[in-house]
Amino acid sequence: MSSIKQLLDNNRVWAQELTRQTPDFFPRLAVQQSPDYLWIGCSDSRVPANEIVGLLPGEIFVHRNIANVVVHTDLNCLSVLQYAVEILRVKHVIICGHYGCGGIRAALENTEHGLIDNWLRHIKDVHRYYEDEIEREPDPEKRCSLLCEKNVVEQVANVCHTTIVQNAWKSGMDLTVHGWVYGLRDGLVHDLEVSVDGLDQLRATHQLK
Repeated sequence: MSSIKQLLDNNRVWAQELTRQTPDFFPRLAVQQSPDYLWIGCSDSRVPANEIVGLLPGEIFVHRNIANVVVHTDLNCLSVLQYAVEILRVKHVIICGHYGCGGIRAALENTEHGLIDNWLRHIKDVHRYYEDEIEREPDPEKRCSLLCEKNVVEQVANVCHTTIVQNAWKSGMDLTVHGWVYGLRDGLVHDLEVSVDGLDQLRATHQLK
């Protein structure tokens, strides 16, 4: 049996089981999606957004890229953010990194990796911001974990600095941006406690009046 055929067979079993449990699930899902959450995570195959937090299809809107980066020139990510905030009216934006991230690890190396090095420049910038703190850690694995956390902190800030999120707050929308890190070794999510839910929590230079 080819691996592709196995995927198709798995899909049929999955759909049949979900229909058995909730007969009207797919008809309801087909006419509307109304998630409360936007998940911005890493493309890593070991970090599936829905499964980690126990949500069904239709309950979480997802954008993923290498090392869960939010860049103010990335129209792909910003388009997802705008759609989630302005059309779907999500209440929470979750930036979720993960320990053991290959993108973070690669950014710590002085090795050429190809095209991806241009993307990893964003992670290297985060390292530069926190270089003293990160390089004081002698253990390479702990340095990587620390940069994973600092990267999430910076991406939370980047989301909050967008006109999309700031305009939502100015309009009175209930919206909170969170920073999490997922542990591959134990399957647990760690809240970095850097949540932001209003303009007044941003530095003055980043507040758009």
